[in-house]
Amino acid sequence: MRLSLALKITLLASMLALAGGYEQAVAAGQAATLSIEHAQGTTKVPLRPKKVIVLNPQTLDTMDALGIAVAGVPQTSTHLPPFLAKYSGGGYLNAGTLFEPDYEALSNANPDLIIAGGRAHDAYDKLSAIAPTIALDVDDQHFLGSFTQRTEQLAAIFGKEAQAKTQLDAFRQQIALIKGKTANAGSALVLMVSGGKISAYGPGSRFGFIFDELGFKPATVFSETGKHGNIVTSEFVLSINPDWLFVLDRDSAIGRPAGESAQQVLDNPLIAKTTAWQKRQVVYLDSASLYIAGGLQSYTQLMSTVNQALDRK
Repeated sequence: MRLSLALKITLLASMLALAGGYEQAVAAGQAATLSIEHAQGTTKVPLRPKKVIVLNPQTLDTMDALGIAVAGVPQTSTHLPPFLAKYSGGGYLNAGTLFEPDYEALSNANPDLIIAGGRAHDAYDKLSAIAPTIALDVDDQHFLGSFTQRTEQLAAIFGKEAQAKTQLDAFRQQIALIKGKTANAGSALVLMVSGGKISAYGPGSRFGFIFDELGFKPATVFSETGKHGNIVTSEFVLSINPDWLFVLDRDSAIGRPAGESAQQVLDNPLIAKTTAWQKRQVVYLDSASLYIAGGLQSYTQLMSTVNQALDRK
């Protein structure tokens, strides 16, 4: 029995509606796209792009966790954390540096999508002239909501919704587990040591996750929440006397071998008088993952470290 043309059209429309946006476009012979609102605008990007350049290690971290294939990344002397070390190999297009993309190489590669942002923020306009470009930076002052949104946007682009839901559910559960232990854990301060100098971070800052999501009480609140933190001294740290110190070593993260390590800088008579030091509650975090990357795997690892420290109390 032959179907009438009208009935054929009706059946096709129903099938397309059930199949979803991506399948609709494929069935119609069109390129499927998705409009993405990001840190530097709104961009229409192809769904399930094949050749993807990623310039921001934070986004690369989350993409790697979701099993999303990448064609090119910056190839520099910067130390990627072990779980991203494979991207330093020869199997990926050299996209330039974290701050300065190789525009000629990217243009010749003809990518389907460029994911920039982060340290490549100023390159956005030039990159957008090469291929659709998005910047999925996370808002530190609204971390969990922003982080969830960025992860779900990646999932929508690459068809990884199920993987994202599983990992985000586990991520939130881990936060809840730790938050249940921090209510009576005392105050905390996050320090980063670089070139022998100490910077401190509080709520709403680059490393404010410790306070804003995990629930540690801040030993003090800073008016400055910028990327570089607040320069402090050992005398200052002693004066606010935190119960916990969470420490990053920037020199180690960027592969700068000269100078004193964070452990050496903080091993002094003033820090030794703090409650954190005396209770052995000085926790050295994985600096490469948090300073260079800072995506899904980095924060999952951070929570594992913090949880273990709380359990040793």
